[in-house]
Amino acid sequence: MKKFVLSVVSSGILLTGCANMSDTQKTTGIGAGAGALAGAAIGSLTGGDRGAIGAGAAIGAVAGAAGGYLWSQRMENQKRQMEQATQGTGVAVTQTPNNELKLNIPSDVSFDTGRADIKSNFAPILDQFAAGLRNNPNAEVRIVGHTDNTGTDAINDPLSIQRAAATRDYLVSRGVPAAAIRIDGRGSREPVADNSTPAGRAQNRRVEIYTGERSPAAKG
Repeated sequence: MKKFVLSVVSSGILLTGCANMSDTQKTTGIGAGAGALAGAAIGSLTGGDRGAIGAGAAIGAVAGAAGGYLWSQRMENQKRQMEQATQGTGVAVTQTPNNELKLNIPSDVSFDTGRADIKSNFAPILDQFAAGLRNNPNAEVRIVGHTDNTGTDAINDPLSIQRAAATRDYLVSRGVPAAAIRIDGRGSREPVADNSTPAGRAQNRRVEIYTGERSPAAKG
């Protein structure tokens, strides 16, 4: 039993120590290694034979990796495509520590002040984004709307949700399954710039789109 657990731990270390892995890939590997160790322990408690322990380790590895998202070649390709599609627009395209693709879209691209209508220069970006999502059946999308601090929460909270909903509705109109998209609105509570200046308020009036890819096993 001790030898098997040591082997599982070593596998987790090897997964997370490869020099050519990104930090986020290492994070996923750590989850898989920790899950495998927990699964092995469960297997030993449910009979102790090598087969049961091995099955427990395999299940644990899947569960551990499922703590985050996969960063597949498909996700990397979509990131590169979105970087090209948004070049020079002010849209920030990044990979999060949780292996999500994040688009941070400021108001000069996305929405006018006090409005939730998709602007004309936002539509081509969403068209490109939707094309990538249609090719990824395991994608999960989260859209978060934000406002500046002008006005009250009674105005800003629903406006931020309306902006997220408008973005979702546009993606759905371009063939993205509605069931794959969740929306949220944060009002003015999460500024990224100083609200005391016009430029800062423009940065805070934004939409953030997050996309993560689950493995088929993790999606159930």
